[in-house]
Amino acid sequence: MNSTALSAAKSRLRASMKQRLASLTQDVIASQSAKVFESLSKFKPYIDAKNVGVYLSMPGGEIQTESIVRHAIASGKQVFVPYLHKSGLPSGEGPVRLMDMVSLKDVRDYETLKRDKWGIPSIDAATVNERKRSVGELDGERSEDISLDLILMPGVAFDVDSETGDIRRLGHGKGFYDYFLHRYALGIAAAQKPLDSRPAVLLYALALKEQLLSPDAEESVPVGSHDQPIDGVFLGDGQIKESAKKGSD
Repeated sequence: MNSTALSAAKSRLRASMKQRLASLTQDVIASQSAKVFESLSKFKPYIDAKNVGVYLSMPGGEIQTESIVRHAIASGKQVFVPYLHKSGLPSGEGPVRLMDMVSLKDVRDYETLKRDKWGIPSIDAATVNERKRSVGELDGERSEDISLDLILMPGVAFDVDSETGDIRRLGHGKGFYDYFLHRYALGIAAAQKPLDSRPAVLLYALALKEQLLSPDAEESVPVGSHDQPIDGVFLGDGQIKESAKKGSD
């Protein structure tokens, strides 16, 4: 599939999923979010993790992460959350904006985050230099790279590749996570020589059960060479789907 066809296929699936998820009530989303939290809280890699990256959720249409953030902080974990900023790259040499993961100081810090135009709690740019970073370069300044043990990611749709058993993820179309993971791999994880060219950090998504495409459905998640496979996905019905390679470890 060429790049034009791939982009069109992704756009169609995003539009289809947006319509499907729009019918879900807040009560349904809250119930599924609670089941994801219950599964995650018993998940050994999460229990053992010291540094956890987690997305901060929109008010609707996806698994809510507030209880996860609060639990992780209360459990003594260092929580890292997305921070979007201008890349500073010359035009045509990369994305205009980059995503990095920066640390929360404590629960009070989380509670004081202001919501952006999408209703997502967001890091104040004025505080970034006071925070730890998972990729040390930010706005041209270097700091210590902090290695993450687990990243909990959002997504629009997911499925299981019938040939490889990989969990495939369709993002929101900005490429923030794929480019972040590429930079992360070149930095910390590349030095650790991960298998299968995957970052050494565990990559799990959180999804409403409606976001997992059935093997019998006509739809599937279209992927290109730059799309990052993930290790698994926590679903709103309590299931944890893991990639075939991960499941065979």
